[in-house]
Amino acid sequence: MANARLEPGDVIDGFRIEDLAHNGGMARIWKVSRPDIDFPILMKVPVIGEGDDPAAIVGFEMEQMILPRLEGPHVPRFVANGDFATLPYIVMECLPGTSLYPEIDRLPLTPEEVAAAGARVATALDSLHRQHVVHLDLKPSNVMFRAGGEAVLIDYGLARHLHLPDLMDEEFRLPYGTAPYMAPEQVLGTRSDFRSDLFALGVMLYFFSTGERPFGDPQRMKGLKRRLWRDPLPPRARNAAIPPALQEVILRCLEVNPAWRYPTAAQLALDLQDLSAVKLTARAEKMTRDPFGTVMRRRFNPVPIETVKPQAAEAQLTNAPIVAVAIDVGSSAPELLEALRGTVTRIIENAPDARIACINVLRINRITIDTSLDEAGRNKHVLRLVELRSWAQELAMPTGGITFHVLEAVSPADAILDYARENYVDHIVMGARAESAMRSMLGSVSGEVAAHAPCTVTVVRNRPRPA
Repeated sequence: MANARLEPGDVIDGFRIEDLAHNGGMARIWKVSRPDIDFPILMKVPVIGEGDDPAAIVGFEMEQMILPRLEGPHVPRFVANGDFATLPYIVMECLPGTSLYPEIDRLPLTPEEVAAAGARVATALDSLHRQHVVHLDLKPSNVMFRAGGEAVLIDYGLARHLHLPDLMDEEFRLPYGTAPYMAPEQVLGTRSDFRSDLFALGVMLYFFSTGERPFGDPQRMKGLKRRLWRDPLPPRARNAAIPPALQEVILRCLEVNPAWRYPTAAQLALDLQDLSAVKLTARAEKMTRDPFGTVMRRRFNPVPIETVKPQAAEAQLTNAPIVAVAIDVGSSAPELLEALRGTVTRIIENAPDARIACINVLRINRITIDTSLDEAGRNKHVLRLVELRSWAQELAMPTGGITFHVLEAVSPADAILDYARENYVDHIVMGARAESAMRSMLGSVSGEVAAHAPCTVTVVRNRPRPA
């Protein structure tokens, strides 16, 4: 195959070449059009010549295999592939706007901006991981945003699809990636762990919060391996405006051992959306690097790198669901509350990395003015939080694995559904109310949730005790 020199006006497989959008070292990107396609599209063509890195060709093959299998708002829409026998190309949706890269010119960003952008990127990663793909090259230039605010991840040349052959791993010994963002296990050659993308996002959060990269920009393997034993300066030591909760999130993402990071991108997104709910540990208050003696011990006795094999990687998502437990603490019979607790306990036993969100809906009137106090003068919202915490005391959950939320809404079903959609919930557990005339006429909250939920719903019933 010749390295074709395209010019505006050329027609390739029905696509008309319009203008050159980007001239990169590994690929050229052209604006193209076709009469039957009514949205802006781009054609990506690899640069193939004497002396070019063969990994660029293999990476383009990987992208041609992976991109057609992806869907949803967090990836560019795929249109067509070109054959290597004639002209290799990928035609895809042309995304409006720019990437995160220009934001580098105004670093550091405010903590609110960092958390908001990070939550959107984590949501995009969650969608990608659920489609069996590890990106492995997450960096500011590979993140764009749609008009609606959704983050879009681009450039899949280094990605790994767990259900496809990994050509990069099969053909090359050296690790490939962008040096500042590579996870420790990626440096050592592991390409199948979703949590590698969470490390890269942690680097981005650190960089956008401080204006400095946590591990610099090493260009040799020796420099890359330093991140296995040398911890970065805590971000709050560089920027005092960073709140402890954001540092907690960042340093958890940057843990050397993947098992010490967030188990899923969805759980990371949940924390970034509400930093006030982040459980603080010693990470949050750390202001200096580890002592020299500790570093030397790690240097010669490395931290274990607990990665997973491709066939087990997807089990990470299954073993770390976000479970919303809707509890009607004020009205449910004690037996039903106990049955709910038993169901949640069994979920925790089967999925030890689960994140449990206990929610209660404080119904408000549509027209009349509500009071925030009950008949005894106690704050209703606070009282419900106390009751939720009391209900959850017997659950054997690790520190930070359970949160409590009181939602104020006219419709309890709508409030539960909105919470599930906005917080990437995998499983809703709720109790069924006893039969009543009102329930017969209007239908049940649990029935409405089950009918419209974006996830699994378990409705727990209170079995009457035998006489």
